[in-house]
Amino acid sequence: MPLSETQARAITDAVRDVAADEITPRFRNLGDGDIDTKSTWDDLVTVADKAAEDALTARIHDILPGDTVVGEEAVSADRSLLDRVGTGRVTIIDPIDGTWNFAHGVANYGVIVAVVEDGVTEWGLLYDPSFDDWIEAHRGQGAFYHRNGAARRLHVSQQDAPLSDLRGNVGHYMFPPECHQGLAGTDHLFRRANSMGASLHEYRMQATGGTDFCLNGKLNVWDHAAGVLILQEAGGVARLLDGQEYRPTMTEGYLLSARSEAMWQTLAQTFNGALQG
Repeated sequence: MPLSETQARAITDAVRDVAADEITPRFRNLGDGDIDTKSTWDDLVTVADKAAEDALTARIHDILPGDTVVGEEAVSADRSLLDRVGTGRVTIIDPIDGTWNFAHGVANYGVIVAVVEDGVTEWGLLYDPSFDDWIEAHRGQGAFYHRNGAARRLHVSQQDAPLSDLRGNVGHYMFPPECHQGLAGTDHLFRRANSMGASLHEYRMQATGGTDFCLNGKLNVWDHAAGVLILQEAGGVARLLDGQEYRPTMTEGYLLSARSEAMWQTLAQTFNGALQG
C-alpha cells in the first residue's frame, strides 16, 4: 500500500519531535559513558542514537501499525533484520547519521528515514535537526526542500563540466585498503573531493546543487535508500559503479551518484579505471 501524504507528514512530525526531545538537547552535552563503539573504534553510537531510534520506532509503529521498522542500531544487534527489507512495507531509520560528527560537537549530522515497499523506496526524508529543515521525496513526485512552512522543488543542473571543475565526496576510508591508492590517485582530477562524514548532508548537498558527485564504498540501506530516491527525483543519477541500478536490498558494491547521466558516465570510467589499475 503506497504511503499517503498524511502518513508521510506524520512521520516527518515524529522525526522533528524526537529530534527535539532526544537529539538536540544532547548535542555538545554528552557525558562520560554516553559514547560507545560498535564494529571499529571510529564506529560510534551514543545514548542519543539509541534513545532517538527507540522513540521514533514507537511513533512509526503508531503511524503504520503492523509494518516493519528497521533501525541502524537494531541491525547492529541483529543483522538478520536486513532480510525484511525486500518484503512488504518497511521503514528504515538512521536515528543519527554522522554520529562521529555529533559526538564531537560538529553540526553535520541528521536523521534519515526511508519507506521501502517490496524492495523499492517509495518515500525518503533527510532531516537536519540543527535548523529544523528537511528534504523529502515520494517516488515519481519530485524532491522538495522544506523550511519555515514553505516547500521548494529541487532540480539539479544538467550542465556539463570538466572534471577539474567538479566538487564531490569520496570516502576513501569506506573502501578496502587495496582501493586506497587508486582512489587517492584521482583526487587531483577534481576541484575538491573529500568526505563529509554524513551521507545525509552529502545527498542534501547534491540535491541542492552544492556538489556534483559522491562515491560510496558501503551500501548500508539506512545511509542510501532515502538519499538515492531524493537525488533521482531531483534529476540526478545513482547507480553502482558496475552499472547496476541501486536497490535497497543490496549490501555489496560501490555506489556512484552524479547530477547528470553524462557526468555519471565520465566519473564511472574515471573511478573504474583507477580501481582496476
